[in-house]
Amino acid sequence: MDHEWDFAFLLDQRDFILRGLMATLRLAAACVAAGIVLGLVFASARLSRSAAMRFIGTAYVEFFRNIPVLVQIFWCYFALPILTGMQPDAFVAASVAISLYAGAYLAEIFRSGIQSIEKGQWEAARAIGFGHVALMRWVVLPQAVRHVIPPLTNQVMEIVKTTTVASTIAYGELLYSAKVLSDQEFRPIESYTAVGAFFIVLLTLVSLLSSFLERRLRRHV
Repeated sequence: MDHEWDFAFLLDQRDFILRGLMATLRLAAACVAAGIVLGLVFASARLSRSAAMRFIGTAYVEFFRNIPVLVQIFWCYFALPILTGMQPDAFVAASVAISLYAGAYLAEIFRSGIQSIEKGQWEAARAIGFGHVALMRWVVLPQAVRHVIPPLTNQVMEIVKTTTVASTIAYGELLYSAKVLSDQEFRPIESYTAVGAFFIVLLTLVSLLSSFLERRLRRHV
């Protein structure tokens, strides 16, 4: 069956598409930031000398890593209100669910990066009087960051792509906007092709930024 491609309607609806684009970027930024914080916290917990902290860190990672993110979003948006009597809006439900999910994977990435630092450097820093916070801040994390940039970049890209599942609870991100336009204009091919093109551009920029940071950090080794 022949199909006549026509993207003109996207120009007519550019304000609507721009709102969807900004909603996607807002959700992605919130989830990446929160996921990194959670990842660092629970990576530290998993490496703690305290058995209780190690248990908490491991429980968090295994719990949220093994539940599909779509189930977590539905639970936050549909189940949580029944238990608490409070209905979060779509952005809050999606950002909480995706951040918790992402944090579990990022925790393992950060843990592997921290563990890659030689024990001699830990012992040397402690010998000159560094406390745990100073040790992490000045010795361990600066080196660990260089080791985790490639897997961290992959995970950030996954987080950005995962934001599309927020369309299932009617959060007005880019995929949801494309679905609305597809239903209105009867142009699903053009609508979803435009979404795919956007993610190719965005994630290519993320990859280029990662390569730039990797080169800059390598110069300071």
